[in-house]
Amino acid sequence: MRLSLLSLVFVPSLAIAGCNGPVSETKPISEDVKPAVEKVLQVSGSEISPASDPTNEGGWVLNPDISDEFNGSEIDHDKWLVQGKDNDFYIWKGRAPSQFAPHNVILEDGLLKLRSQWEPDYAFAQETYADGAHNDPYGMLEGKPVPVTTAAIVSKKRFLNGYMEVRSKANPSSMTSAFWAIGFEQELDIFEQMGKPQTQGSISGNKTKLTVHDWSPPAIRPTRAFGYSHKLDHNVSEQFHTYGAEWGVDYLKFYIDGELQFHQTRESLGLDWVLNNPMELWLDSEIFKWLGVPTEDELPNDFEIDYVRVWQKPSTNLLQKHEAFFGFEGPMLFEDVEKPLDLLPEDATDNEYQKFWVIDEAAKNNFRITKNRWYNGVNSLKYVSRSGQPDLEIKTPEGGIQLAPGEYELSFKILLKNGIQPKKLRVSLTSPEVVIEPFQLEPQTRGKWITLKQRFTKDSASHENDQLKLEILSDDVLNGGTDFFLDDIRIEAVKS
Repeated sequence: MRLSLLSLVFVPSLAIAGCNGPVSETKPISEDVKPAVEKVLQVSGSEISPASDPTNEGGWVLNPDISDEFNGSEIDHDKWLVQGKDNDFYIWKGRAPSQFAPHNVILEDGLLKLRSQWEPDYAFAQETYADGAHNDPYGMLEGKPVPVTTAAIVSKKRFLNGYMEVRSKANPSSMTSAFWAIGFEQELDIFEQMGKPQTQGSISGNKTKLTVHDWSPPAIRPTRAFGYSHKLDHNVSEQFHTYGAEWGVDYLKFYIDGELQFHQTRESLGLDWVLNNPMELWLDSEIFKWLGVPTEDELPNDFEIDYVRVWQKPSTNLLQKHEAFFGFEGPMLFEDVEKPLDLLPEDATDNEYQKFWVIDEAAKNNFRITKNRWYNGVNSLKYVSRSGQPDLEIKTPEGGIQLAPGEYELSFKILLKNGIQPKKLRVSLTSPEVVIEPFQLEPQTRGKWITLKQRFTKDSASHENDQLKLEILSDDVLNGGTDFFLDDIRIEAVKS
């Protein structure tokens, strides 16, 4: 490494400019001093701020589980799944004819390099990959060898809402460079770039493309919900630039070098707003055959990533980790269990990694998760009153509640329709049992979302199988009753 005394003296100020401010046409931090800069960042990591908010007025907190400076000699396997390692592939092996290969994930010079190369001797999977109208074998295209291997990493943890950012330089060939995320029934392609496409299309060397996909059933292409394409004044493979996406409960913003480029809201999209569940991050390269296939003399080449960082905002909601679940948007995740390798975004079945609300057969006649009304996201729990109904209950999965001893307040949003409502909604914790004072539904305001709250005390910690249970007893229901919608269950500690 060529590192002068002058460089060492100014490393701290360089680190602040390079990570928090816009990247100029001439990179403010040379690749030679980059490793020294990262040492400073490691020491003062709590001071790293998003490029979109360099003074951190938003109170962002770095999430270390999904952030990486890529400074080591090999990828952190506790943090990232490398596609193809030990012959394990999550969801897919890549977009044919290219195939992900673990040896193409390289840490070098303080960078993550996702390499694409021409490898005639590689043992490609003897199968095809179907994607919409395309169904191609790996390593072949139209009967001719295209032995291109490439690379992908996937974060092992998911997160809900936050600001995600990379500093990267695209592959300077007709291979894609992509930064994207998927979760239950949703996909966010923060960018898909290509340094040198062979044909004109939606991606070019001086363009970046953002797309959101809806993977709710039937999950058949076209799945595009909304998106954005932006023409740049530079080629994406010539220099490093910073790309960021701020994902809120009801909005999405896209930034380049700290400058806002695109802003979309749930209010303007309605049901096309699909970004309601936790997502994992992907960094990868693929062949888009409709934009041309790389030739042997184009490869090898790399998609280079300086860092990936995710920030989130702290919350007083003790259910924040499972906020989407308690908003009836999707499953509760048990991330101490490895994700099934075949877990597709549209998969709505219970397994050890993801579990849904437990609604028994009797309660299914009265309780359903619906898109008719919502407070947050696009779903809520709908209760339908029926004559002669039995006692009804709906529960979280076992282990869905984990609280220490203390004083708490449970709240939720509820929309009561005009008419006769059940007199009470009962809420309890199961292990150990804690019965919360029933929520009185009569009399309450009708026709708009209101907040109901009750305080409760836990004398002992939750057992491993603790659950939250909602109940409506038959004695509390009058014939001719009407419906209500419930959303956004929260628990907060009561300050002493």
